[in-house]
Amino acid sequence: MTISASMVKELRERTGAGMMECKKALVEADGDMDAAAEALRKSGQAKADKKASRVAADGRIVIKANGAKAVVVEVNSETDFVAKDENFVAFADAVADAALELGESDVAVLAEATLADGRTIETARTELIAKVGENISVRRVEQIAAGGPIGYYTHGAKIGAVVALDGGDESLARDIAMHVAAINPTCIDESGVPAETLENERRILTEQAEESGKPAEIVAKMVDGRVAKYLKEITLVGQPFVKDPDVTVGKLLGGADASVTSFVRLEVGEGIEKKVENFAEEVMKQIDDAKKKDDE
Repeated sequence: MTISASMVKELRERTGAGMMECKKALVEADGDMDAAAEALRKSGQAKADKKASRVAADGRIVIKANGAKAVVVEVNSETDFVAKDENFVAFADAVADAALELGESDVAVLAEATLADGRTIETARTELIAKVGENISVRRVEQIAAGGPIGYYTHGAKIGAVVALDGGDESLARDIAMHVAAINPTCIDESGVPAETLENERRILTEQAEESGKPAEIVAKMVDGRVAKYLKEITLVGQPFVKDPDVTVGKLLGGADASVTSFVRLEVGEGIEKKVENFAEEVMKQIDDAKKKDDE
């Protein structure tokens, strides 16, 4: 059977596979479009399985909001080059849209969600892997719902933050989200600091203060002061506002009769152990290998 250019084009639009792969699949399926599409899907899954063990620590953060709810999604690739690819960007946006619509944070459940083009997220992911040649993963999805204003901020698609307020307005919420993205607070206020974390910090500070040789009551005051400073550094309300360091976030919120009810901050690749490449050594190794071949 003759495989026409229009058939190849149709299969390519349907599966996202390369032109030559589509033509080959149609030839092997004797022009059967459904059989060719199924073969390409299986091929894409096989490629995805082979790449699954490869570290995907780059990618992008996508935020979508709709009224009183928002979602923050991290989709990973192996390189920044692919993270900027229009196909990858479109996939990440589609995942975020689906997550917002469904209100789903479980990545495994979300993988079976259907996109606007009829494919599941998992099918779209495996097909994208086949197209770009890198491991792709939907790593994290965080949902935020609020009774008040929601603001969000992304920095170069690598860092994203969403803040929900009680009181205030969207402009204030966005300013606080920008602060969260830049400064990375641990929690909203002291009540959010885990007791174990605070206890460990106090122990370390006490040991340091005791080395001064000062009386116990002086040491206790030193530790209390240092703990208070530590809490200001890690809590959102205690930190100097990034756009005006003379004012703390707490005072900024107080002036607007507002408070933060929740926030989320995601950074691409955080917590993933990345392979450190030494390109100079790699080049020298290639040169040495070439020399050895010449000598043989």
